[in-house]
Amino acid sequence: MSGKATQDSSPGRGGAEQRRASSSGAPVDQPRKIRNVALVGRSGAGKTMLAEALLVATGALTRMGSILAGTTVSDSDPSEIHQQRSVNLSVLPLTVGDVKINLLDTPGYVDFIGDLRAGLRAADAALFVVSAVDGVDAATTALWAECERIGMPRAVVISRIDHPRARYEAVLAECQQAFGAAVLPLYVPIGAADASTGLHGVLSGTVSESGAPARRAATEAERASAESARAALIEGIIAESEDESLLDRYLGGEELPLPTLIGDLEIAVARGSLYPVLATSADTGVGLTEVLELMTDAFPSPVERPLPAVTDLRGRPVAPTACDPSGPLVGEVVRTTIDSFLGRVALVRVFSGTLREDSTVHIGGHGLTDRGHADHDSDERVTHLQSPLGATLRPVPFCVAGDICALTRLTSIETGDTVSDPDAPLLIEAWPMPEPLMPVAVQGAAHSDDDALAKNLGKVAAVDPTLRVERNGETHQLVLWCMGEAHAEVVFDRLRAQGVKLQSVEVVTPLRETFTGPAAVRGRYVKQSGGHGQFAICEIEVEPLERGTGFEFLDRVVGGVIPKHYIESVEKGVRAQMQRGVAQGFPVVDIRVTLVGGKTHSVDSSDAAFQAAGALALREAAAASRIQLLEPVSLVTITVPDQHVGPVMTDLSTRRGHTTGTTAAGAGRTDIRAEIPDAELLRYVIELRALTSGSGWFRRSYLRHDPVPGKVSHSTVTD
Repeated sequence: MSGKATQDSSPGRGGAEQRRASSSGAPVDQPRKIRNVALVGRSGAGKTMLAEALLVATGALTRMGSILAGTTVSDSDPSEIHQQRSVNLSVLPLTVGDVKINLLDTPGYVDFIGDLRAGLRAADAALFVVSAVDGVDAATTALWAECERIGMPRAVVISRIDHPRARYEAVLAECQQAFGAAVLPLYVPIGAADASTGLHGVLSGTVSESGAPARRAATEAERASAESARAALIEGIIAESEDESLLDRYLGGEELPLPTLIGDLEIAVARGSLYPVLATSADTGVGLTEVLELMTDAFPSPVERPLPAVTDLRGRPVAPTACDPSGPLVGEVVRTTIDSFLGRVALVRVFSGTLREDSTVHIGGHGLTDRGHADHDSDERVTHLQSPLGATLRPVPFCVAGDICALTRLTSIETGDTVSDPDAPLLIEAWPMPEPLMPVAVQGAAHSDDDALAKNLGKVAAVDPTLRVERNGETHQLVLWCMGEAHAEVVFDRLRAQGVKLQSVEVVTPLRETFTGPAAVRGRYVKQSGGHGQFAICEIEVEPLERGTGFEFLDRVVGGVIPKHYIESVEKGVRAQMQRGVAQGFPVVDIRVTLVGGKTHSVDSSDAAFQAAGALALREAAAASRIQLLEPVSLVTITVPDQHVGPVMTDLSTRRGHTTGTTAAGAGRTDIRAEIPDAELLRYVIELRALTSGSGWFRRSYLRHDPVPGKVSHSTVTD
């Protein structure tokens, strides 16, 4: 969020602020008057432009912006303008009558699924946007499954119905095939296929036309063309109705009252058992009124949705909270950004209680230590409470349960944190975050840039829970684990915006070294330069062990030729050299070292000398034997639609992968289990998406180290 757009009178980037209509952004005081709606759909489906059109239709904006010009309200981040797609969650409030709708524009590209899940956490319903041109693809189906997994009420909007290549009927059929039989049209377009002029309400029998001041009755021809859709919708409503008499009345030929059908429809939509389909054009405004009516009348308010599980700071469950402005304060940070003027800007969904300006709150973050986010607790004063409209922030005095606000100038707040009362601090159960699986090694453009990189990388990681930062102790590389190439590009852009000069380098796979045969050598460390010298001689035998055994050190010195305390020094030296490696700088594993003899000097022998002799002896043994490189192998479970199983398994054979089995994963998907060298997984996130049209994913866990085939080369460690 840009600090330049925080005041109502400032110009704002790209003119977005100049387009904002005069509005106080006054908060609502009743949760029942709030609707939190996530706009969900694949990248390019039209979510951002639909949001712009709805903002204009309700008076929040005076005119629409442009994606190409970078002037839309929701896509204000430089990365979004550069990539011309949403990469962040944006909150866009608008008002319809006395109802406030918080539109949450979520990214549709799989790299940014973390922000999608954050948007779903903050929302109470999802408006699924499907392009009438592009239709349903594997990514769209995966997003639907993401919403279905958490039981989110949904509706479908088929956008861009006025496009020359629009194919409404075909896309509707695709939606029903992909999403299920409960996806039923509530409105159907009228007019030419590529120039829809209005919508026909299949229940009401009325038509709203673009530019017409009021709805008119449908003609006989229009009614006849929508009759099958009307019958299917009525039957779907009856199937979900709690009034068991409706079916008998309908089968008996009775014309069911329209208010009864609409009431049962709204109940079914609110509880997520029926999914109405609407059609829109952001350019002509067709369908916008109907979308607004659906959101205000059929989507649930915050009081109708279950709240996340809450515990105290010790992890003990507390009594279920309710969406009550008078209840205990419980809010969750669903997104955090860093602004050069305002510091950290945190979007907070308030689930219970009322968040007020000039109050003290407890900020608690637990459960993300595996992502580099240490558990933290602090009390801070809320000095700036804002209502967000994209990048614009408008001061408000309070934010009630069910609403969304922004907090600025707090020092410790991070994405996923819980905001609660300091006298009774609480924690909200964290939502599941996807595991970043694409490593990117980075370093400063020059040695002098390394400090700035480390400092600012911590800031970027603090606000992005899908980014994992690793300082690999074996390869000495700084590795960013990202969701994919687009995510890595955004991270790089954010670092460069902080003035960091950096570059990516090839990721070094952390190999191991081991001996392939026995060796018996002498380590002689003798130095004399006048005065006190250094003298240590040790004789060792090295032999390989079974894979995964580790390291054994045996003392078979006889006759006390090496005192016991120097024997320990030899072992220290051997272990130190094992960590440094003996061939290409990788740690040595799975060997047994036996100390069989040596010599000491009464004056010149020392602990340091025997450590040096032990290290030298291991290097001599390596020169006398053959060293085998070992590479890490992961156990990988790949989940793909059934139709992609063959191509994926064929591809695994080219990656030196060994398939161990397949099992049905349900919903037309298969889990493929395989053992794959880590070097073959560096870009597998990208390549698997290409093989499966974005519908495949995988998880991995370390299995073992195996010998590197002679024909395979790996990057080596460089100091």
